[in-house]
Amino acid sequence: MERDGEPTGQQALVAHYEALRSRTRQMLASARDADWPALIDQQASYLAQVDELATLEAERRLDAAHRARKATLLEEILENDLEIRTRLIERRDELGELIGTAQRQRKLHRAYDVGEPGYPGHGSRAR
Repeated sequence: MERDGEPTGQQALVAHYEALRSRTRQMLASARDADWPALIDQQASYLAQVDELATLEAERRLDAAHRARKATLLEEILENDLEIRTRLIERRDELGELIGTAQRQRKLHRAYDVGEPGYPGHGSRAR
């Protein structure tokens, strides 16, 4: 029910869940595009929204219709979150492989004193 065009507390709470769902959709799009800086930027807003939602949730009770809507929104939020986490884990693993490769190359360069002419270490070992 509305009062003078203002949403009720229940509607306001559900609207916050809708905003959170929208944020997770944006974050998921960034993760799918591998736009990691955008994802990190969005995460700060996401966490602020979650904190605000926790406060609102403690202050309001929902009727059956609003609980059903909240459940639907939460389901999508959690699905989005799962896919975001999965993509972040994949990215972490990719970065781990790149770091491992770089470390192995550095060790090889040190072990065999491989360097470019004019750089320290070039040709310093006996041939």
